[in-house]
Amino acid sequence: MTHLRRFGPGLLVAAALATVATLLGTVLPIVGGPVLALFGGVAVGVVGRRFVADTGPLGPGLTLTKQRFLAAAIVLLGLGMPVGSVLTVGRDTAVVLIGTLVAGAVAAVVVGRLLALDRESATLVAVGTTICGASAIAAATAVLKPDRHRVAYALATIFVFNVVAVLVYPPLGRLLGLSQEAFGLWAGTAINDTSSVLAAGVVFGPAAAHFAVIVKLVRSLMIVPLCVGLHLAKRRSAPDHAANTPLRQVFPLFVVLFLGASLIAGLGILPDSLTAPLARLSGWLIAAVLAAIGTGLTWQQLRTAGARPLLFGGILAVVLGTSSLALQLATGWW
Repeated sequence: MTHLRRFGPGLLVAAALATVATLLGTVLPIVGGPVLALFGGVAVGVVGRRFVADTGPLGPGLTLTKQRFLAAAIVLLGLGMPVGSVLTVGRDTAVVLIGTLVAGAVAAVVVGRLLALDRESATLVAVGTTICGASAIAAATAVLKPDRHRVAYALATIFVFNVVAVLVYPPLGRLLGLSQEAFGLWAGTAINDTSSVLAAGVVFGPAAAHFAVIVKLVRSLMIVPLCVGLHLAKRRSAPDHAANTPLRQVFPLFVVLFLGASLIAGLGILPDSLTAPLARLSGWLIAAVLAAIGTGLTWQQLRTAGARPLLFGGILAVVLGTSSLALQLATGWW
């Protein structure tokens, strides 16, 4: 009963915000439930700042949400990414997919240094733009444990360019004369979140939407090496603590479980009837985490971050879009 009284109020608030945001996200797929949950959390934090503080009545439950729900959401993502079913598409699109990721990574390093961004903000915006939007940011957050306002700013940046992509990509694709598959490959390799990839594909055509989602699925699998790489980089940046870090932490448990879930999905062990509900549960958990993060965000924190992360995200979005088209032209997709 003591734990229920301590954690219950904050958990209920995060759950309520996630539920409302998820329902609204089905009506506004361009925005998506996770981003709506973030904004809902911000609104709650503005109205009841002292209630959501760490020492307030909602604080413990919100903190627990951020600590525990995130790993569970990332593992459930793996159940929607069957390895075997995407091998063919991954093989056929490997040059464009890998080339786009490399171009994005190089641009992230160069542009991040030119803009003198702090490492955490640059990393969060970069992984969100190049890999899988909010899901990649959530995974990176679990490893890096950055400041809350940097996570929120990165998510807001991703949201801005998700909306721009959904509005701009379909008419631009028609202007360029892209086929259904070529547009699907473009959207799957250059647009951030899966919801926005799907929205842009649906506007362009049903075949484009189907192909775009599969390509995005392959791209999302990069979450696994991303988390391992970030963890290794974190150990190198803190050598004094590396000797005391168990070897198993080089491969965080949630990453290992994510990979196992992806293999299970590929083996067909999971009944098809459970795939969609588990995917929705994963999205709901991510929304709850972002709602909890949003409650701690203040306008002063965003103002301190400045416009550079937004400019950084915009440059990366342009690099991904143009490099994907260039690689498609070079490989005969376009």
